[in-house]
Amino acid sequence: MGPSLDQLTTEQTNPNTADLDELPVEEALLRLNEEDAGVPEAVRAVIPAIARAVELVERAMRAGGRLIYVGAGTSGRLGCLDASEIPPTYGMEWNRVLGVIAGGDTALRRSIEGAEDNPAEGAAKMAELEVGPHDVICGIAASGRTPYVLGALAEGRRRGAATVGVVTNSPCEMEAAVDVLIAPVVGPEPVSGSTRMKSGTAQKLVLNMLSTMAMVRIGKTYGNLMVDLRATNEKLVRRAIRLIRTVTELEEPEARRLFDASGGDTKLAIMMGLSGLDAAAARDRLDAAGGVLRKALTEA
Repeated sequence: MGPSLDQLTTEQTNPNTADLDELPVEEALLRLNEEDAGVPEAVRAVIPAIARAVELVERAMRAGGRLIYVGAGTSGRLGCLDASEIPPTYGMEWNRVLGVIAGGDTALRRSIEGAEDNPAEGAAKMAELEVGPHDVICGIAASGRTPYVLGALAEGRRRGAATVGVVTNSPCEMEAAVDVLIAPVVGPEPVSGSTRMKSGTAQKLVLNMLSTMAMVRIGKTYGNLMVDLRATNEKLVRRAIRLIRTVTELEEPEARRLFDASGGDTKLAIMMGLSGLDAAAARDRLDAAGGVLRKALTEA
């Protein structure tokens, strides 16, 4: 059992911003900026825990499982945001990284604060998603004690899923509910209790690192190039052509020809350009290498 709500560091009064309402605007903004400056250091301190979580997600992805973010309020919105950006960036199927927020999709745009208080609803959502042993449930809650999130984690664990927690208070109740706890402690918020501020920033940084490195580990990049991006609009088509040119050092007409011949598959086009193989043979090489371009090229 973690500390009571009024004992959480994020609920304490921040002495550095006690006169926030009396300051000139620029000075007040500088104070906020100074508070934000400590967030990356708090995240840096928990990188070993983030690394362990990445390993869990990588294993789940390779087994055909899912990463499911669960949160309420700001935490839930951040999870949904991260999940929604994975398919276009890394070419993942939309249902491999999911965001669940207490109160449903309506809560993405309008606060439904009471929705977070029911652990049974969180558990029911995990049952609805048919969570299983190949999945990872990532609970996000600044306090580490949100009932909806704890209910989801408990049901996920009961169903054999791996569990991760992202919090900004430690110790906390969630620690006993997860396999890996990621707890960047950011201290009192500039506006007391407003965890959309430093806590939200820390959570966003952690989720960026978690999902990005999981995608890198399963071969969704070549170096730091997102070669599995899904070119769903003209801007992304231009980006895909640029990626093909960057890696293959071909001129634009040939890069575009490869892009078209690959059916708009950036990674496949690069494989074709570097190996000289046609689309079918290049696809076979990539499949044999588990979709990892560097490995496929080495073996080719």
